Amino acid sequence: MVRIHATLRTALNSAVRARLIPINPANGAELPHPRRPHPVIWTAGRTARWQQVGERPAVTVWTEQQLATFLTGVAQDRLYAAWWLAALRGLRRGELAGLRWTDIDLQAAELTVTQQRVHADGQIVVGPPKSAASCRVVALDAETVRVLTRHRERQKKLSAAAGNRWQDSGYVFTTADGAPLRPDYLTGRFRRLVAASGQPPIRLHDLQHGAATLALAAHTDLKVVQAMLGHASIVLTADTYVSVLPEVAHQTAQETVRLVLKAASALGRPLGG
Repeated sequence: MVRIHATLRTALNSAVRARLIPINPANGAELPHPRRPHPVIWTAGRTARWQQVGERPAVTVWTEQQLATFLTGVAQDRLYAAWWLAALRGLRRGELAGLRWTDIDLQAAELTVTQQRVHADGQIVVGPPKSAASCRVVALDAETVRVLTRHRERQKKLSAAAGNRWQDSGYVFTTADGAPLRPDYLTGRFRRLVAASGQPPIRLHDLQHGAATLALAAHTDLKVVQAMLGHASIVLTADTYVSVLPEVAHQTAQETVRLVLKAASALGRPLGG
């Protein structure tokens, strides 16, 4: 509702400037304040609840053990590198579908997000990422470079097997004959793989939440996480996309109490009953 109102207000402001209407009637609308859903971790308790009654939060994130189990199980999947990039580097669905080999520099261990493939009016449209901040350079670790290298080798084998049927589209993630993928194909395939894995359900977009959560657990600076995800505001990154893994929260609690206990000990006044 808020997004629809913003679109209408912008259009009607243009009408006011063009003197088609005297005032913007959308300015007086009162809307409820939206509550952005926050990602929650699939803890053992939440997982048991889902298994018993099917209850699941709106936005969920796997633990690192759950993610590792899923990735191990789909290691031979043709789109393994796509799931890896979404889970570890935080690429969105449209960015995965729009990624080209010219956007990747394996020697420099970097990829550049320059475009996305999205659905619009029943068609697939290639355009710029969702915001200026989404146009970004994503650093790649050595394992991600190896994953992409293996994926490129698999694609070359597919090309050789397809022969004249191969479409040299230049995209990283393609069909078996080289054509670029529809974004909704990624969603459907990921959903089926998750169901087959036995892991608690998450959406493809939730892998981006998970990428932020894992980066936080690895003590990555929040500004670096913001740049990795392509967010214009660090507030959005901190408030919405970063969940706290239970073990990180417990570690923080222990370290906080340890500071107070150490200070009390220095005063010669140990705490506790």
